[in-house]
Amino acid sequence: MQITSSSNERIKHARRVREGRESGLIFIEGLRLAEEAMNSGLIIESCFSTPTEDQRTTALLSQLNDHGIPIYLTLPGILESLGDTVQTQGVILIAQRPHLVAVDFFQPRGTLFLALDRVQDPGNMGTLLRTAEAAEAAGVMTLGGSVDVFSPKVLRSSMGSAFRLPVLTQITPASLMALKIEHQMQLVAAAGEGALGYTDYDWSQPTILLLGNEGRGVDPEIMAQCDALLRIPMAPEVESLNVATAGAVMLFEAARQRRK
Repeated sequence: MQITSSSNERIKHARRVREGRESGLIFIEGLRLAEEAMNSGLIIESCFSTPTEDQRTTALLSQLNDHGIPIYLTLPGILESLGDTVQTQGVILIAQRPHLVAVDFFQPRGTLFLALDRVQDPGNMGTLLRTAEAAEAAGVMTLGGSVDVFSPKVLRSSMGSAFRLPVLTQITPASLMALKIEHQMQLVAAAGEGALGYTDYDWSQPTILLLGNEGRGVDPEIMAQCDALLRIPMAPEVESLNVATAGAVMLFEAARQRRK
């Protein structure tokens, strides 16, 4: 089926998904992300693509077709108007939103997790997801007030990590504490006033690393319940680091210690 009008109902529906107005569905744009989505086992609802002779795109479309997923050929101008990027790569997927519950999140049990308290910048969120996967964290938890992990901008920034890494979203401070106790983990927060340097912490023990909002840091009530507050020593002229940078520094120190 070919779509030749931007007022087509399927295009309107896909636009609502892109804008986050269709609960339960996510908008995936670009060839590489589409390939990652297929390889990760996401449930794909539909595909929009422009006619192409590109071998990778053709292979992806063939794979989608073999799985019985509807493919709608779309005029280039219509696909560009639908896309969330300046220049679309010719492929957009609509997929079901991954849904994970806590009992599955901790199975098989990991010993290093990342928790994010109201991280709101899509670039920071995507970078933290990618970094957590690279540092071999077992999963990521996001507290209420954080940017949607599966929004188009976060997905692009995470480069597919959001599909591969277990992610538990919209958890409350109370449920974070309950999970910490249930799974016998240390909860440590990145804090400029932390009493312990991040390299002095024993990252070999089961740990949840908590990072806070870009401007306000970790909620004080949650911070008061942490087992340790960790600081990154810096030149006195520098007040703080970007949250994604701070996360990378600590996660890779954890990975270094764990490799030993």
